[in-house]
Amino acid sequence: MANLPDAASPLYEKVKEYILRNVSTGVWTREQRIPSENELVATLDVSRMTVHRALRELTAEGFLVRIQGVGTFVAAPRTQSTLIEINNIAEEIEARGHRHRAEVVLVERVNTTPELTLSFEFSKRRAVHHSLVVHFENDLPVQLEERFVNPALVPDYDRQDFTQVTTYAYLMQSTPVTEVEHVISAIAADQRTAQCLKIAQGAPCLLLRRRTWTGGTVATVNSMIYVGSAYTLGTRYKPTDPN
Repeated sequence: MANLPDAASPLYEKVKEYILRNVSTGVWTREQRIPSENELVATLDVSRMTVHRALRELTAEGFLVRIQGVGTFVAAPRTQSTLIEINNIAEEIEARGHRHRAEVVLVERVNTTPELTLSFEFSKRRAVHHSLVVHFENDLPVQLEERFVNPALVPDYDRQDFTQVTTYAYLMQSTPVTEVEHVISAIAADQRTAQCLKIAQGAPCLLLRRRTWTGGTVATVNSMIYVGSAYTLGTRYKPTDPN
């Protein structure tokens, strides 16, 4: 049986402290599934009602994400990005004096996978919009853009012609962005990426993963794959004065 904190506080508060201690010390890492209610009841020797209240409150406070039929996970921290701004790729290309065009591979509605359900912070699997668009600079494909969009915030997303208006422009006029998370990594092009970007499978690419929020609701979960030999990512900004 695990030891709960000794502080004179209600049992459910002690369960919350136990869970948060495991998260803060790295025993349970971000987006990791934590033990089930039954497992916590057995480990901590408390009632199921006590564990349920602790999990419910930690979920409401944003520390955990509960997915119906799947389990409870450590919530990924929200990070306000200052390194990469949100820009319209069409405007970037045109600012260089080049020509932009887009080819829409697909626009559809799909049910979220467990991973996507967690990214959207949904309590259970739901249908979302899904689009795949290739952006061209002077007829050279430079970016493969994949977006999953919350239909509760943007209900008509799948009815738009994204060869005439970029997904970025439509989303910016449809729902305000109040928070952004960016993660950048280097990848090798898989078969789909290679086919869309007309590069060799295994060619080096840059992957920008982005989530956006409108208030407390996740609006989009996106990935932008750039041809490594044709694109760089960067920005210029003034650091915040630490004083």
